[in-house]
Amino acid sequence: MKTFQSILYVLFLGLTLTTTAQKTTAKRIDVQKSELTWKGYKIAGQHEGTINLKSGQLSFEKNKLVSGEFVVDMTSVSATDVSGKGKEKLDGHLKSEDFFDVEKFPEATLTFTKAKEISKGNYEITGILIIKGIKQEITFKLAVENNTASTTLEIDRTKYDIKYRSGTIFPELADKAIKDNFDITAKLVF
Repeated sequence: MKTFQSILYVLFLGLTLTTTAQKTTAKRIDVQKSELTWKGYKIAGQHEGTINLKSGQLSFEKNKLVSGEFVVDMTSVSATDVSGKGKEKLDGHLKSEDFFDVEKFPEATLTFTKAKEISKGNYEITGILIIKGIKQEITFKLAVENNTASTTLEIDRTKYDIKYRSGTIFPELADKAIKDNFDITAKLVF
């Protein structure tokens, strides 16, 4: 009798594991069709530009987003609101130790740790963002529709040791300060 009960238990456990196991589908991001733009703010204005996505993927279970991983090419940071020598100077400064130090840290990464659907196709994402080798948790909203996903992340640069002209850290800068938060807007195609 115990053997029969053991067999039934094993069969029941096997069926339970089979029915509860979800098939995860990973969808690779098309980095050529996707777009990352940035916007940084000064007291007396702003700058904006682009940055390239090196790789990325979103994973789904039963058409619901469950995870994501992205690698950004920090060496590609480029201003689009200035040209000529002004652009060269700004691009070089953004790549320098004052900002992203791309020689030492050529990549930034974002890995989702939690994806909570708040309404159909709209998610609250919690993840780990690594810039300049520094890990910080970040939370943001992500909209997924058909084969696209879009979001805007607001990032506090001082959490990643980017303190150049921070009005919070150096209040005496007054109108020469650069705001701590910058935005990355992502339009992802998969």
